[in-house]
Amino acid sequence: MKKIALITGATSGIGEACALRFSKGGYDLVLTGRNQSKLDLLQSRLNADGTDVKLLNFDVRDRNAATEAVNSLAGKWCDIDVLINNAGLALGLEKEYELDPEKWETMIDTNIKGMLTMTHLVVPHMVERNRGHVINMGSLAGEVAYPGGNVYCATKSAVKAISDGLRIDLADTCIRVTNIKPGLVETNFSVTRFYGDKCKADNVYNGIHPLSGEDIADVVFYAASAPAHVQIAEVLVLATHQANSYVVSKDSNRK
Repeated sequence: MKKIALITGATSGIGEACALRFSKGGYDLVLTGRNQSKLDLLQSRLNADGTDVKLLNFDVRDRNAATEAVNSLAGKWCDIDVLINNAGLALGLEKEYELDPEKWETMIDTNIKGMLTMTHLVVPHMVERNRGHVINMGSLAGEVAYPGGNVYCATKSAVKAISDGLRIDLADTCIRVTNIKPGLVETNFSVTRFYGDKCKADNVYNGIHPLSGEDIADVVFYAASAPAHVQIAEVLVLATHQANSYVVSKDSNRK
């Protein structure tokens, strides 16, 4: 029987890339997202490749909807082998005291509380079976704050702390916990951060060959594919010309 991966935020960017990579790697998939039409298109694409796909349409910020969706899983879909907590976003680059508090709440509710909700719903079943893997999508932003990053950076610091704590909680089981921490990845992330301004978003990546969603998906799959006795706790992944949050060497001839 194929293994099953549950991926949140699967309709674009890293989440979609993970769905395609895990399908290629022989997994069946439970995919979650807010956009039903995008989920349907991805399901059709994956079905054509021979992957069985279960769709769950909900927002991870809504704990009741998440609970209802996960509890609706039956049969083989109850046995999640890999949980990929990918759903997340950044909103704005304003100073903390100038940022609309609703933006704080959206980031905190998605990046932290949504991840906690999904972990709370899935991990107990992993513990019952004494097998499984939780892969949380962190960020370089969780290592050190940068100008305008304030709340987003705090949420990704929380991802690290929660991942570390969960790893401690599960140390007496065969369940592994991994925190993936990408640097500059060119997806829809910056378009969302700049409220749909694609020009501003594109400027983030001008002069550097950034990572792609596919690059990160390869790393996620590598961590999930390690031998059972190997737990890859953290992976920091940067573009070649990015040293940290502050040092990025840009060249107009480079892309």
